[in-house]
Amino acid sequence: MRPSLRQSCLLALRRMQHVRTPTWAAPWAACSWTLHWLFFAALIGTAAGVTSAGFLVALDWVTEHRETHPWLIVFLPIAGGFMGWVYHQYGRSANHGYNLILEEAHQPADVLPVRMAPLVLIGTLVTHWFGGSAGREGTAVQMSTALADQLTYLFGVRRRDRRYLLVMGISAGFAAVFGTPLAGAIFALEVLVIGRLRYEALLPSFLAALIADQVCQACGVGHTQYLIGSVPETTPTLMGWAVVVGAICGMVAMAFNQFSHVVAAGFRRTLSYPPLRPVIGGLIVAAFVGLSGSTRWIGLGIPVIEQAFTEPSGSLDFFWKLILTAVTVGAGFKGGEVTPLFFIGATLGSALSLLVPLPVGLLAAMGFIAVFAGATHTPLACLVMGLEMFGMEAAGYLAIAAMTAYTFSGQTGIYQAQQSGSAKPGHR
Repeated sequence: MRPSLRQSCLLALRRMQHVRTPTWAAPWAACSWTLHWLFFAALIGTAAGVTSAGFLVALDWVTEHRETHPWLIVFLPIAGGFMGWVYHQYGRSANHGYNLILEEAHQPADVLPVRMAPLVLIGTLVTHWFGGSAGREGTAVQMSTALADQLTYLFGVRRRDRRYLLVMGISAGFAAVFGTPLAGAIFALEVLVIGRLRYEALLPSFLAALIADQVCQACGVGHTQYLIGSVPETTPTLMGWAVVVGAICGMVAMAFNQFSHVVAAGFRRTLSYPPLRPVIGGLIVAAFVGLSGSTRWIGLGIPVIEQAFTEPSGSLDFFWKLILTAVTVGAGFKGGEVTPLFFIGATLGSALSLLVPLPVGLLAAMGFIAVFAGATHTPLACLVMGLEMFGMEAAGYLAIAAMTAYTFSGQTGIYQAQQSGSAKPGHR
């Protein structure tokens, strides 16, 4: 039986895929490929920029409202229980959050549910409105990636090319919420597999990140600026101190990762009904705030981070933020861990200024990126982020801190779906 016209066309296309592109045609093929992914980057970057801008504006409002009405912390268990019930009833696969994105990037199966975007948005605003200790990048990334993945349906994107959409969604969300497009592009590639960086998606990732950042700024949303002050010239002695700081940050990052996983596993093991977990977690956080009489360690903690760059932080600031964030996120509240990691790192580095002969602002910056690098196993992205945020003057110190923290942070990161491409030093 003769094949139909459609079957003949598909057969011809398959044969063409195995034909090597002639050398003279390579520039034209590269141009076509670039324009193809520039189109998708424009769609994804615009969507990520607009949604992230709206999210950041709403987040600022709920944070300010909570700070002027501290009694709202009393309702954190109720709010957590409500969102836990909503996710239990309607979340389905969206419950896996960031890990679901990484799983799909590794083994594409089902398009991310579009419900992930509104659910994580509302869930994060509720977390911060009532006093949970969480971040914001997880929300922006989940929103942008869920929306990016819908293009799979609209344009019939092939299974193998769908990874590009997921990478672009991660980079666009990260860049829009932090204002660091180059770091966002590298983070999206580096976070997938520890020790491996896939360069074929670098250009689409950067294009999406850059557009998302520009769109977010065009919407009138700015980002916090941190000033590190003077940076001393590098000397063997000061570089040695930078290694020490990086090692401490790496071990604190490892402690955060392990404690977070233990807390989450404990909630799952002792409370089989998921909506009860944020109720108990909310009670713990609310009780701590009530006993301590301070809201210093809840929410994003941006004012505390800013203060860490100008004067030494309290020696236990990083510790209490670590505990409250692990309890908040481990109990099922939404938001993410990255901004709390910035808090932990900046206050840790700032506190070390009482012992380490480096300026407090520089130490805060080193801790800022080093703990993040150790917790996420993304040292290159964190270094680039440090350069985008703090400038080239501190490049040597930031590089030493980030790379050393990565080495000392163990093999397990905050994202359980993150794969290991190669063993880290000391883990072979």
